[in-house]
Amino acid sequence: MFRSALLSNWERNDVVKQITVTQSKPASTNGVAALDRAIAILDAFAAADRSLSLAEIAARTGLYKSTILRLANSLLRGQLLERLDDGRYRVGPATFRLGALYQRSVVAIDILLPIMRDLAERSWESVAFYVRSGDVRTCLYRVESKHPIRYTIREGDVLPLLAGTGGRVLAAFSGQQGEPYETIRKTYHCLSVGDRDPETAGVSAPVFGPGHTLLGALTLSGPSTRVDAAFLQRMKNPLIEAAARATRAFGEDASMLEQAARKAGAEAEGPVLKRQA
Repeated sequence: MFRSALLSNWERNDVVKQITVTQSKPASTNGVAALDRAIAILDAFAAADRSLSLAEIAARTGLYKSTILRLANSLLRGQLLERLDDGRYRVGPATFRLGALYQRSVVAIDILLPIMRDLAERSWESVAFYVRSGDVRTCLYRVESKHPIRYTIREGDVLPLLAGTGGRVLAAFSGQQGEPYETIRKTYHCLSVGDRDPETAGVSAPVFGPGHTLLGALTLSGPSTRVDAAFLQRMKNPLIEAAARATRAFGEDASMLEQAARKAGAEAEGPVLKRQA
């Protein structure tokens, strides 16, 4: 009858042990230990587990239940863990996002760089891969031109979304309305001469992942004195073929890109954007 007012012996001993540990270690060590325990909780889940009870997590980690409950609150706030209606736990949606980020950063480089190097070797111009970051785009990977005079963008540089072929392709396949975005969605590419910078020109195509998720834009670019509209028209087909090759490597159907590449090779047509006065 006194259980609601008094701690059980097990709970009291648990609290005493935690206080003793806290008082005997510096704050920085406690922080690292807490992180290690939180990681241990997540590591308790195996691929075959749909969910785990508190007792199961305790058995697999060797942690006190009170410790698990305290750390679980932080994991719940970070969406790394979810508590079900029956009190059991399962991994949260943030783990999926982290997995997707890992896939993009580790697998993407192995897939994209060989394709980008092949395109740069064929064209002798710079090739970049851009990803959308809110209202801007970021250069994730880049292979430089072999020419001594080249258009220089570094990995990590941030550029406008609604200017330049890479940004416009990202905007088009993110649902941007109006022209030139409607045409870009139909042709699966965009050309520009001086759209973002009067001295540069380029051509871009989208790269997709599973579920037709837009992963980024593959861009071939260079100084407009050398990379003119005629050169870009010739490079449309190789650029779109490279985007199709990357899309297939990421596990998505590339038939629409392949069709667009064939059409580009046969007709050498597409929207050429020119800088407005």
